[in-house]
Amino acid sequence: DRSNDGKTMKTTRREFLKMAGALAALPPAGFAWAGQAQPKSASLAAAWRGPNAGDTYFAGVLSADWEGKKITISRAAALPTRPHGLTPEADGSLLVTGVRPGAWLMRIERDGKVAQQVDLAGESSDARLNGHVVVSPRGDVIYTTETDMKTGRGLIGVRDRQSLKKLAEWQSHGLEPHQLLVDAAGHLMIANGGIPRTAADKKYDLHRMDASLVRLDGQSGRLLRRWTLDDPRLSLRHLAWSHWAKGDKTFLGVAMQAEHDDPSARAAAPILAVLDGDELILPARAGDGAGYAGDIAPAYNGGFALSSNQVGLAQLWHPAMPEKLTRIVELQEAYALTGWEGPNPGGGVLVSTALGLVRWHPSAKPALLPWPEKMAVDNHWVLVSES
Repeated sequence: DRSNDGKTMKTTRREFLKMAGALAALPPAGFAWAGQAQPKSASLAAAWRGPNAGDTYFAGVLSADWEGKKITISRAAALPTRPHGLTPEADGSLLVTGVRPGAWLMRIERDGKVAQQVDLAGESSDARLNGHVVVSPRGDVIYTTETDMKTGRGLIGVRDRQSLKKLAEWQSHGLEPHQLLVDAAGHLMIANGGIPRTAADKKYDLHRMDASLVRLDGQSGRLLRRWTLDDPRLSLRHLAWSHWAKGDKTFLGVAMQAEHDDPSARAAAPILAVLDGDELILPARAGDGAGYAGDIAPAYNGGFALSSNQVGLAQLWHPAMPEKLTRIVELQEAYALTGWEGPNPGGGVLVSTALGLVRWHPSAKPALLPWPEKMAVDNHWVLVSES
């Protein structure tokens, strides 16, 4: 949950050859560009600030022009404080939440104007946002991850989709729920980070960590299933779905952050857990050398891309080689991720770095587009369209 500091570094031909060379280590998937039109542009919902820590934060849409080799800011709205999660809506608007402990929730319209802003200090609840939102399958409500600041209990806020007013609070059955997604049955999948935090967001009593993956009934909030790992110091944080055509299998990937007291234990910690059927496993024991996965996205036909901004690295996991993580991007501040299909579904990923946007695909040469101005893109972004 740390932001890009806006620093830059020199890109070398060697770094791009590393990204291209990573393709040789991957299992064949039958991808090919021949005879297929490459998309010319992509639009991403993103949040960013200027290069300095005190600069204003913005949220909006960045447009990547692959042929013109440039990025433009299509729309932007100034934010009251640092944001975290971004949720595009079907009508083109964008839901943005304040960073943990979040005191505001905002809707930005297609034209970049702020349509609504909810100040949680004005609500009767003592809850504050933990950074992520998901829209219900029926589209009538949104679900927010929250913490009761008096008791420390994890909550799921149920809010009216139009007004953003809270209708109900459900227990997350754990501490510090962070990201949540909806499964195929309409139930909620929740990553409880498990870290005790003060009202000022300071970690404490890490020996009491209680991280878990939880499934709640999407209509009633009833607990359906709860998974934990043997190592209590692995914080479950970010989630992504991926579908593997071989065997028609769907996986839930969980990006993790290690909180061990011993630095060597943190460095050796795995960064990925995978829900395979009804079993939560740690398929790849090798991590990133820091024990800190910042984001996760579906990639390469059933796999996941994971970013590690602390070491400037993005890696690929694939179920055909479950014990292996393959390095695909090695650039400073590799952080925000989103899946990018290109001409072939389930293939590539777009990665934010200190230098700009990196496009990686298993059947295309890697590409980098520099930022349109001096800016530091925040932790997450989402592909909203490509053409």
